[in-house]
Amino acid sequence: MGTTMKPLILNFLDLSTPEGSFARREPDEALIRVDNLGITRGDGIFETAGVIEGVPLALEAHLARFARSASMLDLPEPNLDLWRRVVVDTAHQMADAGVLTGVKFCMTRGIEGEVSAPTGWALGFIADDPTAVRRDGIDVVKLDRGFRHDVAETSPWLLQGAKTLSYAVNKAALREAARRGATDVIFTSTDGYILEGPSSSLVARIDGVYVTPPPSMGILPGTTQGDIFTCLERRGLATRVDAVKVADLDRADGVWLCSSTRGAAPVRTIDGNAVPLDHAATELINGDLDARRS
Repeated sequence: MGTTMKPLILNFLDLSTPEGSFARREPDEALIRVDNLGITRGDGIFETAGVIEGVPLALEAHLARFARSASMLDLPEPNLDLWRRVVVDTAHQMADAGVLTGVKFCMTRGIEGEVSAPTGWALGFIADDPTAVRRDGIDVVKLDRGFRHDVAETSPWLLQGAKTLSYAVNKAALREAARRGATDVIFTSTDGYILEGPSSSLVARIDGVYVTPPPSMGILPGTTQGDIFTCLERRGLATRVDAVKVADLDRADGVWLCSSTRGAAPVRTIDGNAVPLDHAATELINGDLDARRS
């Protein structure tokens, strides 16, 4: 399930100097060259932070993951103070939007065939209203990602665990889900482990413990998942970061796909098989997420 973006605010970065700068531009303004590597190769990174009342959520976790992705792609080290300021500025300008918003911030390698500075921007947008999916749940299918669970260790050049602009495979997976009558996907490894969704982290409750797979399995460290576990632990509920086998997921009495703008979306079916919906737990988790202000 992707996010529908209605652009509101655009800040474009000048990354030609170490300190950098940014300026407000119109979202429909032509700014990206057609030979930019972000367009021609998907060679770049991004993050999407949810925004509540003009405040970007989990910003430090997003920035840390942004820097991690840049390192994995051998991109120039991002000036996180600059990126922090541009995301905060973009979010602040949407404080009066009255609807759920987000900031997607991107950095590409620059111009193909030239020695150039990276290209960067932060786009503020209106996000989909998550009310219905939080209430009704979502139908998902399991799809084989085509890698072993240890791919990040055996084949780091495949960039599993980096948040890159190359999303063609993730979009193809969502189209396959739609062909099967579902709206989202849980990726699995070739050797039988649960991984993540195309744009979400997975949390499952198994034997009374909330579990999520570890980033060492070539998946993104979930910023929303991290906040969920912090909130659950404050309430005295058990959490664990651990490998989850496909057979383990079959025993779960609650499964959620978690992302920055959707929050925790409960899964109601997997491959057509019903999964218990715990409305009270879903409301508790999303209530805590919505109460964040940093």
